[in-house]
Amino acid sequence: MSIERRNFPQFFITAPSPCPYLPGRVERKVFTHLVGQDARSLNTQLSQGGFRRSQNIAYRPACDGCAACVSVRVPVNTFTPNRSFRRTLKANGDVTGSVVKSQATSEHYSLFRAYIDSRHGDGGMADMTVLDFSAMVDDNFVDSRLVEYRITGGDEDGRLVGAVLIDVLGDGISMIYSFYDPDQAQRGLGTFMILDNIARVKRLGLPYLYLGYWVRGSRKMDYKARFLPQERLTADGWSLYRGEES
Repeated sequence: MSIERRNFPQFFITAPSPCPYLPGRVERKVFTHLVGQDARSLNTQLSQGGFRRSQNIAYRPACDGCAACVSVRVPVNTFTPNRSFRRTLKANGDVTGSVVKSQATSEHYSLFRAYIDSRHGDGGMADMTVLDFSAMVDDNFVDSRLVEYRITGGDEDGRLVGAVLIDVLGDGISMIYSFYDPDQAQRGLGTFMILDNIARVKRLGLPYLYLGYWVRGSRKMDYKARFLPQERLTADGWSLYRGEES
């Protein structure tokens, strides 16, 4: 077997299972493993092709008769915060994001647990133990980091209120999973973390922030359509969208 043959990733497909986004639908995924010395470059290539990462797996939907999951990325150099986004930035003027090593701590897990129990108690992550969480954050062969969001100043100086696991790609950042303090809902921390990483990608001199899948008709995914202009992956490649109903 040639070297080229050995190094080419093998792809597999999952068995059908209930769709987590659209009731009554069934999902399947095509996936491959992100391991070895080529994992970082492969992660970039697959992200450009609409794949997402979970630990050492890269996957994308491969559902029969359905194409509702659409990969979305923000071209950061043409993004301008609207009035709502500017209010969110102002509301979080006392929150600072810091990039740290992708290594789970008890502090991270406590925040994650509070977030899941409050927002997604019936979701697929509801039963994650501290070991499962550590595997999600720690176990990978790619250029992965955590961004911690802490209050600066005042009585709560240093308090962790949010975190997001990110991958640094060749052409930007991919936001893998974010979680935040449910008692700070008025801050709009989920939105703030996306805005912060748009700014981070700009500082890195890279073009895109990858947001994962937008699913029309899924309330939990509606927020991604707010970050405009954005590019959505179609059968003809990445296409630019500027309006909410595009």
